[in-house]
Amino acid sequence: MRIDDNDRRLLRLLVAAPEASTSELAARAGLTEATCWRRLERLRAQGILRGQRAVINWRALGWEVEVSLRITLDKTNPRAFDEFIAAARTVPEVLEIQTFLGRVDIRLNLIARDLAHYQEVYRDRILPLPHIADLEALMHLSDIKHAESLPL
Repeated sequence: MRIDDNDRRLLRLLVAAPEASTSELAARAGLTEATCWRRLERLRAQGILRGQRAVINWRALGWEVEVSLRITLDKTNPRAFDEFIAAARTVPEVLEIQTFLGRVDIRLNLIARDLAHYQEVYRDRILPLPHIADLEALMHLSDIKHAESLPL
């Protein structure tokens, strides 16, 4: 999977303005629209460009609490990971599930409308998840840096 300077330029432009149309990207990149479209399609086919997405400001919609839960599983059950992840996927407030090597096995990122709602989600949906050996909650206060890409 080799990319050239034009591909890198297109990727930088997409990161900066994911809403831009192919014709806008082509104009900014100094390419024809057809060439731009072919390059974007090739980047998608190669798995480099996985898609475009909307970034939602949950706080603006009234979801004021964000919590990161670091979970260590009881690994005496060989299906602990699979069963935990399947159950965690059903919790609507869970935005992200990540697995790790090390002391922490899984991190869940979840949101709630307020602290009372978080307490309800924690008690009624998180604690009953299977195979939890240890759980640590980290309350999100602010974003200092959130980068979606590496320098291209």
